[in-house]
Amino acid sequence: MPYNKTVEKTTMTKTKTKRVTVTPLSRKAKNRFANEMDLFHSCTIENEREMADGSQWMFLKSLNQCYFFWVPVKGNKDWKVDK
Repeated sequence: MPYNKTVEKTTMTKTKTKRVTVTPLSRKAKNRFANEMDLFHSCTIENEREMADGSQWMFLKSLNQCYFFWVPVKGNKDWKVDK
């Protein structure tokens, strides 16, 4: 029996891609911003987590898909996060 006969209907649901804008603050972040992120401020949110201490974190992917990093929702000494 052919495979396509066993699956009658597949429905795909689209989910809106969540994005945030980041601004580099530290020297290290500015270097990554220029060399790894191609100076694109927008990042895709790949994952969101609440840590044991109650802080909210996001796992971000640069638009060029070359740089991935965890950052607190409120930002830190390296990155300013704008929604």
